[in-house]
Amino acid sequence: MNYSQALNQYQQVKVQTSVEDATPHRLIELLLQGFSARVGEARVAMVNQKTEIKGEKISKALDILSGLRGSLDFDTGEEIAVKLDDLYDYMGRQLVSANVNNDVETCDEVIELMAVIQSAWTEIREAS
Repeated sequence: MNYSQALNQYQQVKVQTSVEDATPHRLIELLLQGFSARVGEARVAMVNQKTEIKGEKISKALDILSGLRGSLDFDTGEEIAVKLDDLYDYMGRQLVSANVNNDVETCDEVIELMAVIQSAWTEIREAS
């Protein structure tokens, strides 16, 4: 086993352990971080004209958005849940457009939008 394979296995175990031990708030935080990372990776793939990687990373980001949308609690926080759902929908549509058009600026916009959500999510944790 080479160093790269060992590192990859360690990271998989580390991520799995952190997910298993995570609070619901932390799980959402991990999804938000994972989303931004996948969009960033897609952006790099666009710049480097790596079409297959770009599509794979956009697809993973869209899967994460789906998970985030599925976690929204419309009963408890109706107004904010509706707004987040709309924003997640917009971000998903933008990612599809960015994928089709190789538009790194749209990826940047989506990353910036998610950064605002991540910041608010961190503030909620710190306020608790």
